[in-house]
Amino acid sequence: MMPSLNKTIVLLFLVLTGIAHCVYSQSSVAIVPTPLNMLPGKGNFTFSALTVIRTAHPEDPAVRFLQNYLLEQWRYRNPVQSSSKAVGSSLLEITGEGTEGFEAEEYELVVSPAKITLKGKGAGLFYGIQSLIQLFPNQRSGTASLPCIKIKDRPRFGYRGLMLDVSRHFFTVRQVKDLLDLMAQYKLNRFHWHLTDDQGWRIEIRSYPKLTEVGAWRVPRLGDFNQMIDPPKPGEKATDGGYYTQEEIKEVVRYASERQIEVIPEIDVPGHCMAAIAAYPELSVTKNPETKVNPGSSFARWFPGGGFEMYVDNALNPTDEKVYQFLDQVIGEVAQLFPYKYLHIGGDECYKGFWEKDAGVQAFMKRMNIKDMHALQSYFIGRVNDIVRAKNKQLIGWDEILEGGATKGVAVMNRFGAKSAGEQARQQIPLVMAPGNQGLYFDYAQSASDMEPINHGGYSPLWKSYNYDPVPPGLSKTEAQYILGVEGCIWTEHIGTVSKLQYMILPRMLGLAETGWSEVQRKNYEHFSKNVLPVHLERFEQSGANYRVPNAFSYTDTVLVGTSFNFNLIPPVPGSKIYYTLNNKMPGDFDHEYKQPMDFVMPESASRVLKTIVITPSGRRSVVTRTVMYNPKLLPSLSSANLRRGLKYKVYKDSLTSLTQPLVVKDVDSGITKTITLPEKYAGKSKGLIAFEGFISMPKDDVYHFSSANKSVQIYIGGKLAFDSENPKSDKPLPLFLQKGQHQIQVNYLFRAENPKLALFFRSHSAGEIAISESMLAH
Repeated sequence: MMPSLNKTIVLLFLVLTGIAHCVYSQSSVAIVPTPLNMLPGKGNFTFSALTVIRTAHPEDPAVRFLQNYLLEQWRYRNPVQSSSKAVGSSLLEITGEGTEGFEAEEYELVVSPAKITLKGKGAGLFYGIQSLIQLFPNQRSGTASLPCIKIKDRPRFGYRGLMLDVSRHFFTVRQVKDLLDLMAQYKLNRFHWHLTDDQGWRIEIRSYPKLTEVGAWRVPRLGDFNQMIDPPKPGEKATDGGYYTQEEIKEVVRYASERQIEVIPEIDVPGHCMAAIAAYPELSVTKNPETKVNPGSSFARWFPGGGFEMYVDNALNPTDEKVYQFLDQVIGEVAQLFPYKYLHIGGDECYKGFWEKDAGVQAFMKRMNIKDMHALQSYFIGRVNDIVRAKNKQLIGWDEILEGGATKGVAVMNRFGAKSAGEQARQQIPLVMAPGNQGLYFDYAQSASDMEPINHGGYSPLWKSYNYDPVPPGLSKTEAQYILGVEGCIWTEHIGTVSKLQYMILPRMLGLAETGWSEVQRKNYEHFSKNVLPVHLERFEQSGANYRVPNAFSYTDTVLVGTSFNFNLIPPVPGSKIYYTLNNKMPGDFDHEYKQPMDFVMPESASRVLKTIVITPSGRRSVVTRTVMYNPKLLPSLSSANLRRGLKYKVYKDSLTSLTQPLVVKDVDSGITKTITLPEKYAGKSKGLIAFEGFISMPKDDVYHFSSANKSVQIYIGGKLAFDSENPKSDKPLPLFLQKGQHQIQVNYLFRAENPKLALFFRSHSAGEIAISESMLAH
């Protein structure tokens, strides 16, 4: 008897993938990051313009911050009294009394029907103010009703950071301050300012004026980085860019300090120095006077297996004493502007090819007994560390500063993840966790949809930044203390406007805030996304911020298998509407509006496409989701008699550029291979088409999706197209319902010399992605 697919399976799948949004409650407390301890009370406190603020320190920046909020958002000019005898039927008391045992960022907030009491000092008081502000309702009227509650709160990590790259694209002081305001709202306390790179030097250095006269400016270009951007042409004027004067730097530092944010400058060395070298070519080994600030054109080749090659020398000369004199002056001026512990020196992605070719560098290494290029960079980092320490700062840099051996007294900003972080923590190196593959690179895509704006690739949805635990598994309690905290990174190759910046960080920044503040065991993404997040999305909507509107579903593109389907959706933003189509066309506000649960029954072998879009009251739109409802017919397996290991293959030599083109020549070679790889005689020196044929053994009755990590691949199962890398995502083949046993397989691969091996995968509805191994294949 053939197995069947039933409604129960489908509904279970819907629940497990979190498709439907639950109803959120605006009356519930929605503070981000979630406080450590909250005890809801009964009733509400009515806040009005008559509410008296009593505090012994009315000049405290936190108190002024609250006053400004009340005036700007509610038009309240609340009286502030310092006397302990302050009277009024509505009272907010802000006090530092009873906080002797509090940690630096700890606070206590009690809201009762008659009085609000906030206890804290310094940063703790400021964060208590932020939590109090978040208790105010989104809907404004003459008075504000705040829920009664008792909060006792402090952060998990002392370092909760956000990095902004202002080299690739420059942001003004006002725009930086706006970002600091957003950080403060969500209790982020470290602003990592990436001030220098190949595309621009953004900080005034008075002892080297050409760093901003030349290094801050590049030739203007239209379009996106690395997208057919031309390099600078001879005589072309550099007019695109900008920089911060030292007075502007001081103003940003002051502004951040009032919001309990420390500013950490980054001067990226020894690589990523093209802007500095454009101003002072003698800083590099090539000393090329034609070096220009990069305008976004390609200047390197990255290899599939890792590593890269630079076309232009962008590294400082680690053997030249004048370079260290330069760095001593630069770091000296920078250190005077930033009154905090850390000074970031980058240290990542330093191309050493020009060092290797330089006779002077080779002679220096021989004289100093430096064994290799990693050791040479370690020598450089050691020298820079001495300079930084002499300025009473501690050096922090990306993982690569440890190449060639750890340098004493440095801290590391880890971008490679748990494995390297565990090793670093065991060496007792202080760490800030900022791995790109854990949702913390905000220039990565927020979904797999083609409708996402241009980005740096990767996949960093909100749930990743929320669920991330910065402490690697396996560390002892003592070792875990070296994890200082967490940081999100805004690299700006593809972020050139405030609007794009807002889209890329909101709401992902809220996930970062939760990870930096909240204990792991207290995080619950389902509750957060359904009850807390909508309140903040509504605030973004009201403020006019260009936030990313969540989808109607938790996915963007999927196939659901079964005989019947039920969808019960809640708009993710208060006041927004969901529109849908059932004809595979893009939905808009002129299509069907979702108003009630929908049920569908699917005959055998039939499918139907549901597409949805969310449109907010201001007209902002989500990406479109595609849901294929499918009731596939079982494809029976074939006889496995007389099969042998391996696949048959045929090779066609042709100038094909796409699998959709017809072949105009016959095959030139054929044979049998036990691996899904080009025959050795073709690998590394040819291009063409190879077609594999044979059988694949499927482990059980199930619904299967097929895929490949390679480009230009087609997979056919039982004569049916199962995967086509050249098909648009909206037209990809449906999965196949296969019986356990042997099925015909054909794989067409338009190969290139540099990538001879195929990586093929299958994924079933009951298991994750599995690589197709040689043992599964026969002919």
